[in-house]
Amino acid sequence: MSVLFDSFESWKRACKESKLTLFKPVLDFEVSQKGRTEAEIWDGLRQAYQVMREAVDTGLNEEMTSHSGLINNGAKRVSQLRTSVLSPEFQKLVARALAAKEVNSCMGRVVAAPTAGASGILPGTLYTLQEIHNIKDREIHETLLIGAGVALILEKRASIAGSVGGCQAETGAAGAMAAAGIVYCLGGNIDQVFNAVAITIQCMLGLVCDPVAGLVEIPCVVRNASAAAIANASAQIALADVSSVIPVDECVDAMGEVGQSMEKRYKETALGGLAATPTGKAISRRVLIKDIEVMDEEEKN
Repeated sequence: MSVLFDSFESWKRACKESKLTLFKPVLDFEVSQKGRTEAEIWDGLRQAYQVMREAVDTGLNEEMTSHSGLINNGAKRVSQLRTSVLSPEFQKLVARALAAKEVNSCMGRVVAAPTAGASGILPGTLYTLQEIHNIKDREIHETLLIGAGVALILEKRASIAGSVGGCQAETGAAGAMAAAGIVYCLGGNIDQVFNAVAITIQCMLGLVCDPVAGLVEIPCVVRNASAAAIANASAQIALADVSSVIPVDECVDAMGEVGQSMEKRYKETALGGLAATPTGKAISRRVLIKDIEVMDEEEKN
């Protein structure tokens, strides 16, 4: 049975009827749509995860100051703080999610998962999960395929773009992908995996996209860390068989409905929310002046 990834129900049905592991329909979809062999796809997944890990390490070990100055080595400060709010592992999760996203804000190399604006969530989550539970790379690669399946459905039924559905569509989607991966890696069944997706969406429903000065920096970076935390919380709840009550496909549809009704100033336009605060407007003017000065200097040279 071919899965078109237009619903979680059809994905589940295909796995049940053909006795497939959760990642296999995604792998088959990739083969049919991209014209690549399974070996090529596995190699691509290996490279993607390597880039994710490198982004985390870069963000924690190199200078991370963005052109605007809004990002200034926040991940390192979190990582080096002697006070752990919950545990050293939670501190690592937060620092690593920040680190990978800061690399993006500083024009470094990241994996869009599913977007560059949400590029810290899967790396921070999977890096930490693998370290804590000693998970093999192959299983992480399978998790990336499952995350891709989640993103395919969200894209079709709602959106994964902040400009279309607000930040719920970007960090919300990445959080859902991460939650699904956590449950899968820890031995959860299909219902638990999809329940984790539903719970994550419920937790992030309605989150607006309001980048200060139009830059994918504030509050985008810290939202990557918070989404990673929500993904872990959702996975913990789902593994205990606590129901989302609202089925996952209906949660996705609700996300799409909220995104459609959201006013444009909350969709990556930098016209509302934090971007429209007095401080946000002042930062925008400062960044604009700085950019003009840089362009003038380039013209002189």
